[in-house]
Amino acid sequence: MKDLTFEQKRSLSRHEAADQLAALADALREGGDAELDLGPGTLGLRIPDDLQSELEIEIGGGEIELEIELKWKTAPARATPPRTETRTETPQRKNTPTPAGRSRSAKRSTAKKA
Repeated sequence: MKDLTFEQKRSLSRHEAADQLAALADALREGGDAELDLGPGTLGLRIPDDLQSELEIEIGGGEIELEIELKWKTAPARATPPRTETRTETPQRKNTPTPAGRSRSAKRSTAKKA
């Protein structure tokens, strides 16, 4: 689920489109907190130093479509604290002496017969 979605479709003159892109370019150049005037309102964004971009151009059906997509994380990723490993010792088997005259294999064979 997205936290916020804003989409605006309207007709612009070439100069209005250039002004909108110039305002976006200024906000990108400045970075940090930026405000974009989007006609009916103002959108405030925090713009980091590093972004991902995608440029897509489609030509067909008598139209040219130009999409510029910029993507960035909303908050810096938190570093996961290093896990401290606690070593658990496995209990060691104690070698208990067998009674004199009986070997361990003798015990097993006796137990099977019983």
